[in-house]
Amino acid sequence: MRILHTADWHLGKRLDFYSRLEEQREVLAEICTIADTEEVDLVIVAGDLFDTFNPPVEATELLYKTLKQLSKNGKRPVIAIAGNHDSPDRIDSPDPLARECGIFFFGYPNQETRPLAVENGFEILRSDKGFIEIKLPKYYYPIRILSTPFANEIRLKQFLGFEDKAAQLHDSLKQSWTDLAMQYCDGYGVNVLTSHLYMLKRGGEILEEPEGEKPLRLGYADLVYSDAIPSQIQYTALGHLHKFHEIGQGTAPVIYPSSPLCYSFSEAGQQKQVVIVDIEPKGNAQYRNVPLEKGKPLFRKRFNDIDEAIVWLHDNQHALVELTLESDTYISAVDLKRIHESHDGIIHIIPVISKQANIATCKQSVNLDQDIKDLFKDYFKSKYGQEPNTELLDLFDEVSTNTLEKED
Repeated sequence: MRILHTADWHLGKRLDFYSRLEEQREVLAEICTIADTEEVDLVIVAGDLFDTFNPPVEATELLYKTLKQLSKNGKRPVIAIAGNHDSPDRIDSPDPLARECGIFFFGYPNQETRPLAVENGFEILRSDKGFIEIKLPKYYYPIRILSTPFANEIRLKQFLGFEDKAAQLHDSLKQSWTDLAMQYCDGYGVNVLTSHLYMLKRGGEILEEPEGEKPLRLGYADLVYSDAIPSQIQYTALGHLHKFHEIGQGTAPVIYPSSPLCYSFSEAGQQKQVVIVDIEPKGNAQYRNVPLEKGKPLFRKRFNDIDEAIVWLHDNQHALVELTLESDTYISAVDLKRIHESHDGIIHIIPVISKQANIATCKQSVNLDQDIKDLFKDYFKSKYGQEPNTELLDLFDEVSTNTLEKED
């Protein structure tokens, strides 16, 4: 049986003021093509379908259109769980109609799906809270999926029945998963777990959460370790971290597949991908990464020469850029205009004054008999080690003139 694992679509997300929706359309179309080319039997989207609880209409339409295409109009099951950016009610709301299209939404922990048979397609044999068993026509064995969407403290208390999140998160999830696995996950089917949370290998590397992401790890209170996963589980499909990570132990992979696009400049240079998993009863899951090519690359670039920066910008028109400019003086309005006209994907310009004139260590007296403009020049030079440029002086003249007029 072949599974496509993806996560963290963040539909509707912007990079500061810059919309990524068109890039998201392109990369989700690429994922649909990969699913068809690889002839996958089932798709798992492991949370953060949207970027906000109230996504724009275009993002909602894109989600439903993509999931319908992935499901091949009901012939291929698609499992989509809520992440910490998603409203669980919004994720659950289309479920009755979605199930008829082969799409199964899980917004809350321990959600239960009613049995279902799709004509000339798959069948849900059994379900329980946080569990679903699916039989595909081409295989003699079923696939069992344990699903745990993201849960905050209130939902964890309500659905998993414990009071102290900090003390019991790992143990309670382990107990919940173990109970389901003991009851349903024998060696006569394929057994998979999917969840949206922060998970580590015990004693392993501490993984950084994405820049700008709502953090799930607060100290060590919210950690779940991979040894909480029951031994019957052959593959664990995670979501939350935007970079690919394999944190499993032994022969059962535990995977963060990566987000489909670079969503912050801290992700610049990361290769994004989906994961294709081949798995059969009692066997070791085999996985491979399929790179994603769509979407604009992100660059953090630093220059100390305006002309050199403009040449690079002209040569990299397809990129989104965070541009740091080092100089001995402030960037003039003329140079800023040249930079902006050279590239329409500049998200941030960060000016850095790399050299300042040495300020005399001895105290200097201030001539208070000067006019206000000369006082401003002295102040600026004492603070920044250089004379204010023409643009600043013109702006000062405008402000001071307007102020004097109002006082009169």
